[in-house]
Amino acid sequence: MTDAPMLSKASKDVLAEVRKMVPPMLEKFHKGQLGRVAVIGGSQDYTGAPYFSAMASARLGSDMSHVICEPEAAQVIKTYSPNLMVHPLMRQAHKLNSANDTPDAVAKSVIEMLPRLHVVVIGPGLGRDTLMQDTCARVIEEAKSQGMPFVLDADGLYLAQTRPELIKGYKECILTPNVVEFGRLAKAMGVAVPPEGEQQEQQEEEAEGVCAKLSRAYGGVLIIQKGATDHISNGDRTLICDLQGGRKRSGGQGDTLTGSLGTLLAYRKAYLDKLWDVEGDLSKEELLMLVAFGGSAITRECSRLAFRKNGRSLQASDLTEMVPVAFENLIGEKEASKL
Repeated sequence: MTDAPMLSKASKDVLAEVRKMVPPMLEKFHKGQLGRVAVIGGSQDYTGAPYFSAMASARLGSDMSHVICEPEAAQVIKTYSPNLMVHPLMRQAHKLNSANDTPDAVAKSVIEMLPRLHVVVIGPGLGRDTLMQDTCARVIEEAKSQGMPFVLDADGLYLAQTRPELIKGYKECILTPNVVEFGRLAKAMGVAVPPEGEQQEQQEEEAEGVCAKLSRAYGGVLIIQKGATDHISNGDRTLICDLQGGRKRSGGQGDTLTGSLGTLLAYRKAYLDKLWDVEGDLSKEELLMLVAFGGSAITRECSRLAFRKNGRSLQASDLTEMVPVAFENLIGEKEASKL
């Protein structure tokens, strides 16, 4: 493998557009302007996923990275890094332990945090517990009412599968299914997927179309269909991210994607708020596609770099340390940041 990523002209062109929405590092900015991102997940059994997602967000440059999880998970996640703000606000159904610990009170405590945030990532380490799922459903409803962007992954996608009305038509949402999760979503929405065993080239062509079909079934929700290449579609436009990745498929790599998306969505908000002398006049819809492509590209480059260093021993934590390197390789700092 070479040190530099191999990029097609099409990928270079898209990444040049992504670069426009990344804020320069200016002295006038204050804490929190360049990203307040929260990951909602983390349960008794799953503490790694929300950590990897929140750390990817932080390493990509989010000013403030939060994890909102259940208390037992919070105790563990706090020991992983002092750089994250960890809030033990979620509850599993069998863990309600006081008269005041009601489903309404749990949801209220999480929802009250939303005005402090720019973006939420829902799903890493969430699990299928009914109260955890119901709380996230209520958070989604409130996020929609505030026009807040959010990412659904892992068990957050179970909500999109079982309660599609929660997200249908909401175009500030990104879904990030792997091949199995994509199949479940497609089945739930009555979208046929290409059968296994077809020739790879034909299957890739089919995938481009089926990602767009599923997006349309959800009313234009943006979907990143993860695979050998990532297909990104809002139903009208489809991008393909074909950057080389690593060959190890260890668990947790998708959490680097969700955290990266969280930070890029915060940068998108900063661009739309014109916090600096922005380049171009990119629309919200264009920027959302660029967020998705940028997150996909950075994650794939992290995977390539981590695999090059670690080979078959690669773990999800190896991707985390590669996030700033991948950013520099693909996007790089603006001159204003170096003054």
